[in-house]
Amino acid sequence: MATLAMATLAIPSRCRLTIEEYHRLGETGVLREDDRVELIEGELIRMAPIGSRHAECVSRLNRLFNRQTEAMVRVQDPIQLSEHSEPEPDIAIVRNRNYAEAHPGPDDVLLLVEVSDTSLSDDRDIKVPLYARHGIPEVWLVDLAHERLEVYLGPTAQGYRQALRPREGEVIVASQVPEVTLDIEVLWR
Repeated sequence: MATLAMATLAIPSRCRLTIEEYHRLGETGVLREDDRVELIEGELIRMAPIGSRHAECVSRLNRLFNRQTEAMVRVQDPIQLSEHSEPEPDIAIVRNRNYAEAHPGPDDVLLLVEVSDTSLSDDRDIKVPLYARHGIPEVWLVDLAHERLEVYLGPTAQGYRQALRPREGEVIVASQVPEVTLDIEVLWR
């Protein structure tokens, strides 16, 4: 009986990018400004194209929040969670200060909003837990396909302690910026 020798296989290892390396990809032209990617846990993640319904919802929320609060409302701009994560949430309400030298970090963020059309599972299963691990106090996930809002509160390393699904007719008040309120009917009109 012949025996087969086990060949040693070289298993490729993953290379996690740092934010510095990610930014260098942009500076050198490897990534272009219009490339829709974000850095999540050291990996480049392709973002879905923005559909008209998604864009309208983000624009509507941006107008509403800017009327309600003196805090800074940032739209689809990066936040730096760690050395390996720089997501671009649809809306971030952050402390009102100058971010010219660095993107807002977890301590700056008061509320994040992700609007999901085709990206619901990625937003719920990847981004929401990421935000919890980094102590983001509150995340609103707008599910356009099912016309639902999910509210996440109480971040821990394992996820959010509370996940609420407000019903039609309810008004939501942001925990860290109580002047920010949302009648969820506004999302579907």
